[in-house]
Amino acid sequence: MRRFYRIAAIAILIGGIAGCAGQPGASPSLYQRLGGEAGVHDIVTDFLINVADDPRIVGYFAHTNIDYLAGSLEQYLCDISDGPCTYQGPSMARAHQHMGLTDASFNALVDNLQNAMMAQNIDIGARNALLGRLAPKYSDVMRDQ
Repeated sequence: MRRFYRIAAIAILIGGIAGCAGQPGASPSLYQRLGGEAGVHDIVTDFLINVADDPRIVGYFAHTNIDYLAGSLEQYLCDISDGPCTYQGPSMARAHQHMGLTDASFNALVDNLQNAMMAQNIDIGARNALLGRLAPKYSDVMRDQ
């Protein structure tokens, strides 16, 4: 029985060491590369300021609860960047239905997001990774346009 405990203790110790050894070399998640909770918040804040200052698209948000939109965007970006959030808002198709978005307005939104990330000094790899995760949603956002 003592031998069993020794083997179990050694196995736990080796497992613990192996688990710790993998941590320092582990790649940070996209969420971490975006700056975590504070970084995502700052990106969304800058993005919404950019949108408010953009005459090409500000009209799409004239009747929008900006506080709700900000929280929803933060949760969505957190979720798709492997953060600790689960997006609980409407689907992208539902959230954007009847908005009448055009390719030009969609591209303006992407420009504003890019500018927000650059203002927060997010590296190009993380910016491209986030845009890569958002790109497949294009067809949902533009579905009824």
